[in-house]
Amino acid sequence: MEKLKIATAQFEHRSADKAYNLNVIERLSKEAAAQGAEVIAFHECSITGYTFARNLDRQQMLDIAEPVPDGESTQKLIAIAAKYNITILAGLFEKDENDNLYKPYICVDKNGLIAKHRKLHPFISPHLTAGQDYTIFEIKGWKCGILICYDNNVIENVRATKLLGADIIFMPHVTMCTPSSRPGAGFVDPGLWHNRENDPTSLRLEFDGMKGRSWLMKWLPARAYDNAVYVVFSNPIGMDDDQLKNGCSMIIDPFGDILAECRTFEDDFVTTTITPEKLIQAGGHRYINARRPELYQEIIGRQHKSAQKVIWLQPNNN
Repeated sequence: MEKLKIATAQFEHRSADKAYNLNVIERLSKEAAAQGAEVIAFHECSITGYTFARNLDRQQMLDIAEPVPDGESTQKLIAIAAKYNITILAGLFEKDENDNLYKPYICVDKNGLIAKHRKLHPFISPHLTAGQDYTIFEIKGWKCGILICYDNNVIENVRATKLLGADIIFMPHVTMCTPSSRPGAGFVDPGLWHNRENDPTSLRLEFDGMKGRSWLMKWLPARAYDNAVYVVFSNPIGMDDDQLKNGCSMIIDPFGDILAECRTFEDDFVTTTITPEKLIQAGGHRYINARRPELYQEIIGRQHKSAQKVIWLQPNNN
């Protein structure tokens, strides 16, 4: 593997406005390519918008969803990738030939669709079908995986993706700044966003505190460190339906160190160059080799009924 220059982006998407969102994706992809980036990653449902879907009925979900790769949005994304010679990762809602609904994240280049990962733990709409497979693919000789938002909170998913060969895991999110049982969690007042030019300090304190980045730092670097992978995290900035999101898209190396991070309130991206040497220099590489699965394979594989509860989606938090 050779060095690879990757960008991760943040932007304020518009709900259900695919044309606008794809225009922003094109602008940022063009700028990233001009800076030498070979890959750019956008957030979960960056093409369609995300949180507004919690209020859509099944027919409305079908209306916003598209087939992949033959749908208009995927084809537009491929055209953007070809125009600027850059690999692009972005998300949307998908429907198949039987009108099953999914929430995928796709990777395309000038030649077409490279990979599609369907979210394993969707929750924003009861009409979504959960994905059933891990996703491994290559970008310029690098083995890559995708895990979408909540997929990353289940640590077995990250380890499984690593064991299947991933050296880079793309982790698109729409996260932070929502209520939770953990201390310090909660919504951020949208008024702070609208007053950000006059008072950026109050907004930054909320974005960087336990409602936002401080929570992320409790676990995201550990996913990279424990599994000796590069993590490409992407997240929107600004209003997502009636919720405020804090961006801080970042790239983390196998040592758990942040290589680059978006720190503005603007539609933005950051780039960094990743190198293969760190994959085996990092402690996680040694720990994976030291595993003794005979001790815990039966424990981890025990029958278990999945129960997924998202506190902020409960009626008293809407």
